[in-house]
Amino acid sequence: MQQESFFDSAKRGFMSLPKGLRWVIFINVVVFLFMSFMDLFGLSIINAGIIRWLALSPSAIENVYQPWRLATYIFVQGSGFHILFNMLWLGWMGRPVEDTLGTRNFLVLFFGSGIGGGLLHIVLAGFFGAAPTIGASGAVFGMMVVFAMLFPYQQIMLLFLPPIQARYLVAGLIFLDVLFLNSGDNIARVVHLGGALWGYLLMKGYNQGYNYDRWVGAISSRYSGIFSSGADSGTKSRPKNPKMRAVSDADILEETEVENQSQMDKILDKISKDGYASLSAEEKRILFELSKKK
Repeated sequence: MQQESFFDSAKRGFMSLPKGLRWVIFINVVVFLFMSFMDLFGLSIINAGIIRWLALSPSAIENVYQPWRLATYIFVQGSGFHILFNMLWLGWMGRPVEDTLGTRNFLVLFFGSGIGGGLLHIVLAGFFGAAPTIGASGAVFGMMVVFAMLFPYQQIMLLFLPPIQARYLVAGLIFLDVLFLNSGDNIARVVHLGGALWGYLLMKGYNQGYNYDRWVGAISSRYSGIFSSGADSGTKSRPKNPKMRAVSDADILEETEVENQSQMDKILDKISKDGYASLSAEEKRILFELSKKK
């Protein structure tokens, strides 16, 4: 039997990640490697330019005129340890979130947390320092809070520590940031706390029925129609087919409930036979959505 190389194993593991998470990690790693090579070849001036144009500015006015900073600062990491910490936590907790909620909801929660943390940092820059900020930590903290809300009793194994439930682990990390909030250790803890807060608020909204997937889909469909030819706008309506019948909302609702129950039964049967881990990402998403309607 041919042994799989490290590169092939890493590639297979990376490609098995859900799409949104995969792209977020990919962009972070590419930017970090590019900046590392610039340092290696003595081109630090290029990295200084990247930080100057992509980092989150403490100036509210500068961010208004250069709004991309609220998103691009997420993809610029300060060190190897910085990107390793962020991407490992994002990979561990982001994957089950995207598998459960879907790619669009995952991206809204991720970027919403990162942008929200950045905005809080700008508001409080006068109190907690006014240096440019880089890193995905705010977005990652938001994703950790979302994970803890979805899977509060999930046991997390950390080195030299006993298993800890996700809700206690995430709460402990947030408490540490509050404790060292003004310690002067060059860590943007306000961004962490802002990201955690926005992750909580956005997930709370999702649980109350604000499905961001549908919002993004509706916006995408609306603006994609701007570039259509509009040829259908002048077409006449087709004559009614006598074999077709009109249905009421009640008929549609009843058919939908039957279909939902059928899907739920199939998924529960699969869990009873092969366990929860055997479910596909789409089946996990359907199970989560249907369980909210019960």
